[in-house]
Amino acid sequence: MTDLEIARKTKLRPIEEIAEQLGIKPEDLELYGKYKAKLPLSFIDRSKFGKLILVSAITPTPAGEGKTTVSIGLTQALNRIGKRSAVVLREPSLGPVFGIKGGAAGGGYSQVVPMEDINLHFTGDFAAVEKAHNLLAALIDNNIQSKNRSLRLDPRTISWKRVMDMNDRSLRSIVVGLGGTAHGIPRETGFDITAASEVMAILCLSNDIKDLKKRLGNIFVGFTFDKKPIYARDLNANGAMTALLKDAIKPNLVQTIEGTPAIIHGGPFANIAQGTNTVVATQTALSLTDYTITEAGFGFDLGAEKFMDIKCRSAELSPKASVLVATIRALRYHGGQSLKDIKTPNIEALAKGIPNLEKHVENIKQFKLAPIVAINKFQTDTQEEIDLLVDFCKQNNIPVAVADVWGKGGAGTEELAHLVVKTLDEYDSEFEPLYPLTDSVKTKIETISKKIYGAEAVDYTAKAKSDLAKISTLGLDNLAICIAKTQKSLSDNPDLVGRPKDFVITVRQIEIASGAGFLVPITGEIMRMPGLPEMPAAEKIDIDEDGNITGVF
Repeated sequence: MTDLEIARKTKLRPIEEIAEQLGIKPEDLELYGKYKAKLPLSFIDRSKFGKLILVSAITPTPAGEGKTTVSIGLTQALNRIGKRSAVVLREPSLGPVFGIKGGAAGGGYSQVVPMEDINLHFTGDFAAVEKAHNLLAALIDNNIQSKNRSLRLDPRTISWKRVMDMNDRSLRSIVVGLGGTAHGIPRETGFDITAASEVMAILCLSNDIKDLKKRLGNIFVGFTFDKKPIYARDLNANGAMTALLKDAIKPNLVQTIEGTPAIIHGGPFANIAQGTNTVVATQTALSLTDYTITEAGFGFDLGAEKFMDIKCRSAELSPKASVLVATIRALRYHGGQSLKDIKTPNIEALAKGIPNLEKHVENIKQFKLAPIVAINKFQTDTQEEIDLLVDFCKQNNIPVAVADVWGKGGAGTEELAHLVVKTLDEYDSEFEPLYPLTDSVKTKIETISKKIYGAEAVDYTAKAKSDLAKISTLGLDNLAICIAKTQKSLSDNPDLVGRPKDFVITVRQIEIASGAGFLVPITGEIMRMPGLPEMPAAEKIDIDEDGNITGVF
């Protein structure tokens, strides 16, 4: 059966029953139909925090290696062995759903449901982020047009674009304000996808409404003609923006296929932002369970590093371990097997690809966390290949378990669940970020590039050097670093697979996300507005006369 068929055959439990597992009363829920609800922030209690486990992955293939599926399966398995657990995930973006990736709600017998709702409009959080972001864009252009209340913004310095939750390459670079003086001042701008919005990053890092409003006010807009910096608060924008997000800041409660609690909230990109769910969703789960399972986008070098250095530092979270998802097919690819042949067994390529896994394990240990390798099993894996990978891990004292999360759900993940509990009981974690915020911006960038990616050096273009000077002038040197680079390689070159060495990271420019609390050094070609593939997933999505949606996978 397809993921959608499996999800459809699942008998969903009323969301009140799922909430009851967390000790939440029906009257505390804000219902969105029978199977979805928003939770108030009042359940957050740091004195009750359970153990936080991050699920990450080796450098992925374009299809992904199953972090979300493993996260869901592990949570189901922990509940099966008597542990109170919930999974906390990001919300899917419509861009990938209608583009190349399809749905993002897990797979097989490790899914969150109702799958169609989660993948489409869900509870409207993305729409709220989109409206709040575009409100600021409208206020910026209105102020430029104004004769009596103008801040004298220099349009050439404004980097704030508009956003929409759809892949549309035609909107990357546009000109607005055409048609005469009544229609605004012409200037170049464009659209990003909603998941790349700084408002999304801010929503996901805010502790409460007050913190959200403050962070929105700190968004850097541009300079006046007199070189004075202008922030969103100078446009009186942050109050109305926060009002638009008053419901979006509340976490969303749903369930897994096996009826265990799942909190799904927020959805920032992992290469342009922190790539993980909201702080309030994670804190809510930590307050209500013994084990909170969460995931960060792409490989450990991207999403997980940002999760540690940005989210955990900002929210004062202390993860205890990181489950590293590895697949035989990805390691074949990193060992030199072509992408079109990665489903073909190849023991030699697998052996050559293991150094990629080895580097990610080393990176986990740099944060003083316990690494646990989860081999996400596929039908194309041979027992000889699985044995080789298991033997490597055991010889190097790396806890390892094989997980059949797609085919068996929680039952296929119990070995991993027992291993996680055992590792946490035996390993005394003392989480610490990779770098202090007081380091210079260049030092922080080089620390990540050398220690996490394995780079030999970092090079800066003239534009990046100019950005460094601007950051210093604005007094933003103490912000965290959120490097934007390809997810396809440990380096900034997507063609360098495996564990590349002796490479140089080139920083093209550095964007300011002062509201979110980080700087974004751009390396390589990073798309904030993806395009649709030649055959979009949208072409396979349909709905019948009874309202049943098909093609979401």
